Amino acid sequence: MTQERSPGAFLVYSSQLGRICPACGKPVKGCICRKKPTAIAGDGIVRVRRESKGRGGKTVTVVTGVPLDEEKLKSLAGDLKRRCGTGGTVKDGVIEIQGDHRELLVEQLKRQGYTVKLAGG
Repeated sequence: MTQERSPGAFLVYSSQLGRICPACGKPVKGCICRKKPTAIAGDGIVRVRRESKGRGGKTVTVVTGVPLDEEKLKSLAGDLKRRCGTGGTVKDGVIEIQGDHRELLVEQLKRQGYTVKLAGG
């Protein structure tokens, strides 16, 4: 026999399954609604700037606003690092390339079809 729920009431915990996601009704460990890849929301413009503050005087070129998921962003960062011949990383949806390579990165990103702007001073 199935138990009927009133509208607006939903299961949040089951002794067999544990916590239940209110959006999809699946156990939190198997929840599918929170695992949807989301592109970073923005204005569609990729910004390239140079930073050296808080890095012990080392210059880093920072690329923000790239509308890609984490996996594709890492792949793009690898391509940009190879093009510049230097190291770098991806942190919180931001690509950091060691050294001042703004012009080279702007040119490369424009070739790939992005709208790119130099940001900062």
